[in-house]
Amino acid sequence: METARATLLRKIRYSETSLIVTWIDPEHGLFKTMVKGALRPRSNFAGCLDLFYECELTFVRSRSSELHTLREASVLDARETIARHYARTVAATYFIKLFELTLERETPLPEFHDLLSRALGFLQENAPSRRALIHFENQLADLLGLGKEGIPGAAALADSFGKLPPERERIFESHT
Repeated sequence: METARATLLRKIRYSETSLIVTWIDPEHGLFKTMVKGALRPRSNFAGCLDLFYECELTFVRSRSSELHTLREASVLDARETIARHYARTVAATYFIKLFELTLERETPLPEFHDLLSRALGFLQENAPSRRALIHFENQLADLLGLGKEGIPGAAALADSFGKLPPERERIFESHT
């Protein structure tokens, strides 16, 4: 069994009662867990698995795939303010989609985890802004080794990974 202090990035229904959940943690990077029985009425995971939650996890690493089995989860930070404001949720979703687009799975990524934690912390306290969005993109491009003087991070990311997630435009539309 392994432990992690991870942030929930995405959850996908797998079956009538189970979920596949994507996490990021400094030591494990981006990784996925199967959460069997998560959607049952009296599940041990009730109230623990929501977007942007930071949780203490215990999971069993799979020997044959990238899908591990979650055994326990307890919420450390629910980041409730983000979920209560549409613009903050859109910005957090954009940051997460950029991570999923650009980062290698199952690789230790402490500096990327720190960037996302700071971004989500900012969104807990502040509405998203053009400046914050551009700062995040520039920081991500720099961490990926794509940052170049005079070239915006968004342009460097788009050149390397293709079209940026559509949430970017929604954020800019709401701040023009």
